[in-house]
Amino acid sequence: MSSRLESMAEALRSRFDGVLRRRESACGELSYDLDASDLPATAKALHDEEAFFYTTLIDVCGVDYLGYGQAQWRTEAATESGFSRAVEPDASTTRSASERERQAREQPARFAAVYHLLSLSRNVRLRLRTFAVGENPPLLPSVADIWQSANWFEREAFDLFGIVFEGHGDLRRILTDYGFIGHPFRKDFPLSGRVEVRYDEDKRRVVYEPVSIEPRTLVPRVIRDDNRYRPALRAEAGEGANGAGQADDG
Repeated sequence: MSSRLESMAEALRSRFDGVLRRRESACGELSYDLDASDLPATAKALHDEEAFFYTTLIDVCGVDYLGYGQAQWRTEAATESGFSRAVEPDASTTRSASERERQAREQPARFAAVYHLLSLSRNVRLRLRTFAVGENPPLLPSVADIWQSANWFEREAFDLFGIVFEGHGDLRRILTDYGFIGHPFRKDFPLSGRVEVRYDEDKRRVVYEPVSIEPRTLVPRVIRDDNRYRPALRAEAGEGANGAGQADDG
């Protein structure tokens, strides 16, 4: 970690000890969890106080953790048909009781929001994650009065995940159509949707009909054993440092 990040991490630890919980990052980034009840005061302090000056909110991302960590999502290859989850759960892929307990502690709720902040004066980025309270609907406090850009970001998370940001002045859908039912980025929302839209020449208007596409489950994640992605295999194949002989992506 650079000295700049170390200094910011120490300042965050000193100012928000017991509020911000550091998360491990393979890239050495500053990433923290906090409770939803602590979000408004913490966000205002991060924005206003000279030691931080996180005046720019880059993004607010909704997350649905439904089914997160299940053994069926670990796969090394796709099936021949390309569908299903490519692996059958067995003793080698089933999580132990301790693993399930650890995940339950780290994941106290199904829905979360992730806030990406930038301090221009300090040239340091910061990631915050907070879990929503409840599921019907999931609730989080709005930070739109602190960062104006949160207005549209929170509307997007509401539209796609159904997260309700309490205190938002104009919380309505921003991407889906008028009268859209459901939240399309939720893990239990069908990939093909629930309705399809077409223009009816006889009625001279747009009509909504039940979706005619057969639902199917795609492989969520595939680890590719391919020399384009593994430098060690390229070296074994005798390719140069610049990737000579690399397969054509086209």
